[in-house]
Amino acid sequence: MSYGLLLLRVVIGGIILAHGLQKTFGWWNGPGPTGLRGWLESMGFRMAALMTVLLILAEDGGLLFGLGLVTPLAALMIVTSQIVAVATTHWKNGFWTGGGGYEYNLVLIAGALAICATGPGRFSFDRWFGWDGHWSGLWWAVGVLAVSIVSAAFIVTALRKAPPPVEEAAA
Repeated sequence: MSYGLLLLRVVIGGIILAHGLQKTFGWWNGPGPTGLRGWLESMGFRMAALMTVLLILAEDGGLLFGLGLVTPLAALMIVTSQIVAVATTHWKNGFWTGGGGYEYNLVLIAGALAICATGPGRFSFDRWFGWDGHWSGLWWAVGVLAVSIVSAAFIVTALRKAPPPVEEAAA
């Protein structure tokens, strides 16, 4: 079981971290902070500079998840960022990733919550510090999901401008 948890943590954490490094440094054809800020502005987010920092921190938090360090916090960062991504970008495209949908985001959310519920496993910093027995379990995962939903709702509603009204076409 420990090897499976390690594999799941490292893959999900590595994927999220790679996305974060695209935003932090512009690696792998990423936008870098300036491009990310412009994209967030184009998506209608208020305080785009703050949102840029928060998104970079959330995705660079993939390192914490991969290491199994403060795992519930790392899962919270992943789940919240993915719920915001689904709400703002992927939901309208339907389920399948091939069409820009939220299928992939759902896998990342489920994986992060599964690790939060079961604990990061034997090969983790949480275990090394003796935190794994205290910071995992079903209620930790439920709590992470609940706080993520509330946080994402705040980000999507309060930190985003209302879209302009749709003009009706003249007949």
